[in-house]
Amino acid sequence: MLYLWIKTLHIVAVISWMAGMLYLPRLFVYHADARQHGDAAETFKVMERKLLRGIMNPAAAVSVIAGAWLAWDGGLWRDGWFHAKVALVIVLLGFHVFLSRQAGAFQKDRNRHSSRFYRAINELPAVLMVAIVALVIIKPWL
Repeated sequence: MLYLWIKTLHIVAVISWMAGMLYLPRLFVYHADARQHGDAAETFKVMERKLLRGIMNPAAAVSVIAGAWLAWDGGLWRDGWFHAKVALVIVLLGFHVFLSRQAGAFQKDRNRHSSRFYRAINELPAVLMVAIVALVIIKPWL
């Protein structure tokens, strides 16, 4: 029964994390176009900070911790598909760190990227999510 509760927690945390990973770059698109020090830019700063600190960071931590517990308890560490999944999750975590740094740059009014740049990178978490879910469901390389 504990396994199912941890699995539930993991899925809810992943959904929350992914919601933030898809939304934060979209906020950056609008923030990059906003007039620096204007009301909109200041509002975006608050939204980005709250999304990152209040939802994304805790959800990422719970996703990783609960996922590691599930992998250990389920003996998944020896499966090839799981190694590929972990590699993609590491890429997703790296992207999370990148977004965190971009949020920090916006907080300090030091953004160096255009809205077009953020529009382009906005798709990366969705692509990674599809690949990760496919690995979990299909389980190739058993």
